[in-house]
Amino acid sequence: MNIVEGIFLGFIQGITEFLPISSSGHLVMAQNIMGLNPPGNMIEVATHLGTLISVIFIYKKDIVTIITDFIYSKNRKFVFFLIIGTIPSVIFGLGGKSIILTLFESTKLVSVCLIITGLVLLLSIRISRSNSTFNLSNSFLIGLSQAFAIIPGISRSGMTITTGMMLGIPPKEAARFSFLLAIPAISGAGILTAIEPISESTQFRFEVLLSSFLTSFLVGLVCLKWLLKILNNGKFHFFGFYCIIFGIITIIFV
Repeated sequence: MNIVEGIFLGFIQGITEFLPISSSGHLVMAQNIMGLNPPGNMIEVATHLGTLISVIFIYKKDIVTIITDFIYSKNRKFVFFLIIGTIPSVIFGLGGKSIILTLFESTKLVSVCLIITGLVLLLSIRISRSNSTFNLSNSFLIGLSQAFAIIPGISRSGMTITTGMMLGIPPKEAARFSFLLAIPAISGAGILTAIEPISESTQFRFEVLLSSFLTSFLVGLVCLKWLLKILNNGKFHFFGFYCIIFGIITIIFV
């Protein structure tokens, strides 16, 4: 893999990790359409690390506040709810790892899952605005939706934010919880990938890894800021049309 291909995969990861259009689904399709070999563990770790740092950068004030003011019950409860929301992904990710890997081999399944993501996003049009707060049950339900999004083609941000809004949580707070919840999720995915045995075919030059990392970080930074503005404008469901159209096109042509 050369630097251009590394930048391309970093670009795809940066756009699709936070926009509700499924990063895993787009990477599967990109590799298939362009005839690229699966990127292998080192390149995946580099792109995941880039998007992870972009989340930390955007929410650095929240993270610092939670850590420095942990003595307050409000922050302790919020951290507890994040832990509860992470549990389903840990169970599903570790317990179903072999099954999950086989799902990445089917482009038709990815296409169908993209359509499912699109339909879920369109549901957000019908959601009435309310002002619920986080608790044990809705944190766990959001965590379940994140675990479901391990399936390629199902958007993590799309499922978690929509689930949060369906439970009555304001869009901005649902997004904040979703992306803070992404920190352990992305970290875990990166660690699991990193500990896989490294073969000759999955080793890359440093400049390729660096280009993928920087691209995913910068693009992820821009897309995350853009998504937060879209949420505030009530246009989150627009991504649903894209997912449905893209899913149908790939079913027919890929």
